[in-house]
Amino acid sequence: MQTNQKENVLIIDDVVANLVILTEIIKKAGYVARPVTNVHQAMEAVDALLPDLILLDVTMPDIDGFEYCGMLKKDVRTRNIPVIFVSAVTSPETKEKGFSMGAVDFIIKPFEAQEVYLRVNTHLKLYRMQRELENYNKQLQKTINAQIRRMNEEQRLVMLAMAKLAEGRDSSNSNHVENIGKNARLLALSLQFSPKFTKVISNEFADTIELAAPLHDIGKMRIPDRVLLKPGRLTDDEMDIMRTHSKIGADTLRSIYSMSEKNYAIEMAIDIAEFHHERWDGKGYPAGLEGNAIPLAARITSVVDVYDVLISDRCYKSAYSHEKAMEIINADAGKSFDPDIVEVFNKIQKQLKH
Repeated sequence: MQTNQKENVLIIDDVVANLVILTEIIKKAGYVARPVTNVHQAMEAVDALLPDLILLDVTMPDIDGFEYCGMLKKDVRTRNIPVIFVSAVTSPETKEKGFSMGAVDFIIKPFEAQEVYLRVNTHLKLYRMQRELENYNKQLQKTINAQIRRMNEEQRLVMLAMAKLAEGRDSSNSNHVENIGKNARLLALSLQFSPKFTKVISNEFADTIELAAPLHDIGKMRIPDRVLLKPGRLTDDEMDIMRTHSKIGADTLRSIYSMSEKNYAIEMAIDIAEFHHERWDGKGYPAGLEGNAIPLAARITSVVDVYDVLISDRCYKSAYSHEKAMEIINADAGKSFDPDIVEVFNKIQKQLKH
């Protein structure tokens, strides 16, 4: 009947003789016995060390066993600890009430040592298995979360590499794609505080746009150098070629999306690549969308992209100052850009990455 377990059993009974007998049984079973004569002592014992099982007398002065069991089950620290009632009352109503209060078993007085041992040992084993399962599930969740974080980081690096391949051809700013992602996320998070956007921009949206926005110009990989790197003003024909990068980028991303499981970042990147050159007034390309018909992610990316282009050197222009860039963007609010987005963009301008 000996075990190697170190669990402790709290025994609560106002009859000292019962305490002595139960204590001896618990000790012989190989567990630590902690006898007390009332609920107040039990509370102090629980605060000092959580028990692994509680043997609880039903009939006691002041606070009876049923009331204390209810208190235990309401306490987050003790609600899962198994409680076995010890009682001389054998009526079905008493047992029904005990089980409804959360007890796992009943031991009827006068009790036999073997019965007490078997019931205590059984419920301690169940409780031990329950805690082991909970610990396993917690560890499993940690492992899964770590794998998800690793997968997300790998996805981020792959998408960033794709963006750099496209952007490196016509930008002297090596941080352009990172700036676009970080500023798009910053702007999205800030828009959450605007009544017009709070219901449509979640934290997931903000995290995703940081991945998706840098792919806005991936279609430029298919634009000839004679057009993409031309230092002077483009002809009408050359401008038509340049404008195809939106559709090329979106189609490229669609082909990737079709070969993988549903990926929210690529799905958003498709909208951004295709529509980030649309204008609020409907005079943009490729579809001539107007106002809120332009996907929100594309409207956000449009603002941060133009800002970063304005403050960067390009083959066709020198960098503008931050102040001049903000002046240009504000002048185009309600024309090229969603005016509500520009309003929030002004508020976060000091936090922008560049």
